[in-house]
Amino acid sequence: MSEKLEELPLFPLQTVLFPYAEQYLHIFEARYQEMVQLCLKEDRPFGVVLIRAGSETGEAEPYLVGTAVRIVGMHTYEDGRMDIHVRGERRFRIRKLDDSRTYLMGFVEPVVEAEIDVESETSELLARAKDEVEALIHQVFSHGKFDVQVVFPPDPVALSFAIANLLPMENLDKQHLLETTDTLERVTALLPILENQILEVKQPFYKITTQELSEWISPN
Repeated sequence: MSEKLEELPLFPLQTVLFPYAEQYLHIFEARYQEMVQLCLKEDRPFGVVLIRAGSETGEAEPYLVGTAVRIVGMHTYEDGRMDIHVRGERRFRIRKLDDSRTYLMGFVEPVVEAEIDVESETSELLARAKDEVEALIHQVFSHGKFDVQVVFPPDPVALSFAIANLLPMENLDKQHLLETTDTLERVTALLPILENQILEVKQPFYKITTQELSEWISPN
C-alpha cells in the first residue's frame, strides 16, 4: 500500500469507464450535484466505479478498481440538474471507504501497469490488434462514400484501452480488463472479441455505430 493515499470522491455506476474514454452523465441527485460542485471548485477529479451490489440511486458497494475522471464540459438546468462531460484519466484502487458524507469518498492508490518488454512478439501482437481494428472500421464504412484513415494512439496502454472502449462487452468483462495490469494480456483478451465483431458487422445489423468510431477516423 502507498504511504499516502489520495482522497477521491466516488460515483458508483452500472458501467465501466476506461482511461482515455469519454462519457456524458446526467446528474440529478443532490448528493452528486454537491460532489460535482466540489470537483469544479477545487479542480479535482472524481472516481467512476462499477457497482458490485446496490443501486445507482441508493447505497452501493463498489468494485475496488475504478477510473478517475475529469469534468471537461457541463450544462446546468434551472432546477439544479446537470449534464456533464467527463474524460477518463487514470486507474485507481480503493484501499478505504468513507461514507460519512452524502456521497462516498475513497482513499485510493494508483494502479500501476507492468512495463512492456520491447520484443518482436510484442510488436507483432500490437500490429495484429491494429490490423483487426482497421479491418473492423473499414468493414463498418465499406458501404459508405468516405475513405477513412484510422488513427491509433501511440502508447500501447492507451491503445489497449481504446480498443476495449470500442467493443461491446458485459460490465464484468470490462471490469476484468480494467483491473488487468499487463498490457499484452489485455490486448490478447481483446483480439477474439475484435474478430467476432468483424464477423458480426458483415451481417445486416450490427452493434457498433459510426458515432462510436468517430475518434478513430479521419475522413479524406
